[in-house]
Amino acid sequence: MKSLTFSCGLDVALSVIGGKWKPLILYHLAHGTRRYGELRRAVGGVSDKMLIQQLKELHADGLIDRRDHQQVPPKVDYSLTPFGKTLADALGPLCAWGSEHSHEVEQLVARRAANVANAAA
Repeated sequence: MKSLTFSCGLDVALSVIGGKWKPLILYHLAHGTRRYGELRRAVGGVSDKMLIQQLKELHADGLIDRRDHQQVPPKVDYSLTPFGKTLADALGPLCAWGSEHSHEVEQLVARRAANVANAAA
């Protein structure tokens, strides 16, 4: 079996949180335990299938806990593990950067979309 080789710490972190949804899930769980429906509304725009898949992966990786209350109707809570909290805390500065630069990023996303539209025409 080939061992993984990471080029830097960012490479390590991205191997765990790669993709669009996992950082958002961790962000929202950093604010407290959430039920599935609460988490889906908080994350927004994610399909049930994708959210379930991402939650399963985060749980398997030891970043979140899943507590099934074994009742009808089903009640399941998700929360960060201590390990997951360390990663959520590390995402804090990235979140702050995004908040600080949201206007510039909105402009560059619009520029990209315009370039794609012009190239397709």
